[in-house]
This record gives sequence, structure tokens and C-alpha cells, in this order.
Amino acid sequence: MYSRHAQRIPPGKKMASRKEGTGSTATSSSSTAGAAGKGKGKGGSGDSAVKQVQIDGLVVLKIIKHYQEEGQGTEVVQGVLLGLVVEDRLEITNCFPFPQHTEDDADFDEVQYQMEMMRSLRHVNIDHLHVGWYQSTYYGSFVTRALLDSQFSYQHAIEESVVLIYDPIKTAQGSLSLKAYRLTPKLMEVCKEKDFSPEALKKANITFEYMFEEVPIVIKNSHLINVLMWELEKKSAVADKHELLSLASSNHLGKNLQLLMDRVDEMSQDIVKYNTYMRNTSKQQQQKHQYQQRRQQENMQRQSRGEPPLPEEDLSKLFKPPQPPARMDSLLIAGQINTYCQNIKEFTAQNLGKLFMAQALQEYNN
Repeated sequence: MYSRHAQRIPPGKKMASRKEGTGSTATSSSSTAGAAGKGKGKGGSGDSAVKQVQIDGLVVLKIIKHYQEEGQGTEVVQGVLLGLVVEDRLEITNCFPFPQHTEDDADFDEVQYQMEMMRSLRHVNIDHLHVGWYQSTYYGSFVTRALLDSQFSYQHAIEESVVLIYDPIKTAQGSLSLKAYRLTPKLMEVCKEKDFSPEALKKANITFEYMFEEVPIVIKNSHLINVLMWELEKKSAVADKHELLSLASSNHLGKNLQLLMDRVDEMSQDIVKYNTYMRNTSKQQQQKHQYQQRRQQENMQRQSRGEPPLPEEDLSKLFKPPQPPARMDSLLIAGQINTYCQNIKEFTAQNLGKLFMAQALQEYNN
């Protein structure tokens, strides 16, 4: 479990989800996930532990309300997801936010706060089992090392846990943006070993496409809520939807391009670091080879003079290999670049459709 500023550690296995169900059934509509990666198995083999996430509409409203009350600009909000697991479906039935506080609040015990919240929910017969956490994002900027470490701790303690990523900027444009992610089994194994060297990542065949797996989401409401929404829709005035045909693009595209360029610059710096490491390694290998040749020639001269050869030396101490750069940061940057590209693709596809339609109308009028 993680705070806004620091890492949260789940308080033990007693928060793992139970397997009993509640008898509720999922609706047939689902948001098909354009997965960032396809999970290969539960615990590293077989099918994924969770194939679908079912969220109550109340949980969605609570997450949106949490951001509207506490989220400002790039400030993210986070909270705990509660529910249960039914077969391969994760049902999220409740949530509560992490309290907003600063690092100066040393007396505040976050783990104790969460345990008290779940204990209180249990007393009023509300699902209190921990099944993951949620976080808001700023223009899709969520592929970070902090999120990776957080989800690894959750998923290591609670196998079925997910992280919900809520994008308030996309939602404000009229389309709810809520996605569920899990770490792939391959990445879980690498994180357990804590070896992020280029050789380890290459051996595990980890690329930025196969770091996170996106789980399809179904938002479920009771029949009474559906009837209420239908009544409210009938009573509400017809909204003016002419702005949907506006050809003016908002600053959403410009902001995504700016963030994309920043990440490309970071990737370029990482490439320079890696190239420097490769040059230093090659240079050291040449020096090591020259040193061995000199010792071999000197030993031959000593042998011709009847002298004993030079004692063996530990070359690893004389030539310490340069420290390779951490490749996990580069993978995360590449994953974030891919996310920005997907956002730009979705935004430009909508605008290009309006431009082509406007061009056809203009040609028809002329």
C-alpha cells in the first residue's frame, strides 16, 4: 500500500481475497481492453488469475469525487479497493481514499488507518477484503517506477489485486477513462529477483509491451439505479451537442505532444548512457587483452632466461567491469512513450474524422 508521497506495504496475507461469491452476475457489456501486454499465467504459468474486473457504479463515483475534492493539476489521488474474487472475476464493491497529508505528519500511521477503516466496514456488513488500489493520472503519465513498485508489493501479497488508473482529463471530455492493470507474470519474476540488468531482462524477454497487462472492465449497476438513471435522463433537458462538431482542437493534443517530447529526451539521455557504458566496456576489454599479451611476452622472456614465470593475478580485481545502467528505467520510459502515442492516436483520429466531414460538406456546398 502506498501513500501519496511514500511507499505503502500491504499489512500481510490476511488481506488476501476470499473466494466465495455473492451471487451477483456481470452485465454483458464490457470495455474491451487494448492491452499493453497479455498475461501468460497465474503464478507464472497457465491463465491469468483475473480475466475480468467488475466495478460497482458507486465505486466509480467515489473515485471521481475523490479527485474532484482533493486532486489539483498534477497532484494524484490514491485509495484502497475492496471487494472479492468470484472464479476468474474480480468484483470491486467499495473503496475508500488514502488521507491527504504531508511528509511532516510523522505521527500518522497509514497502515493502522487502513486497518481501522476495513474493520469499521466489516462491522456494518460491507465487503472489506483488500483487492487492490486506485490512482488518478495526469494526461496518462502513470507508467513510473513508483507505480511498478506499488503494484508489485500488492500483487506479491494479494495475487488477484489490480490497480485502477483514472484519467480525469479524458473523463472531462465526455468519455470515462478508467483502466485496470496488472503486472505480467514475467515481470513479477524479474521483480522478485530484483535483477534489472540488461542480461536479466533479455533472458526474461521483457519489453515495454509486456510489462503491464490490461484487464477488461465491466461497470455494473443494480436494476433500481438503472431505472433511476433512465428517469433522470427523461427529465433532463436536451443538451446542446453542437460543440462536438467544433473543428478547434483543445490543448489536449499539445500537452500530450509536449510530454511525449520530454520522454523522448529522457530516452535519448538513457541511450547516451548505454552507449557510454558499451564504449567503456570495449575499451576495458582492449586494455585487458593488451595486459595479458604483455604478461605472456614477459613470461616467455623469463622462461628463456631460466627464471620462474610471473605469479597469477586476479584480473577481475585489476579490471573492474563498469557498472551497467539500469534498463528498467528505459523500459518504463518506453512504456510511457507508447501510452502518449496511443492517446495522441485516439485524439487525432476523432479530429481527423471531423475535418474530413467538414471538407466533404464544403465540397458539396461548392
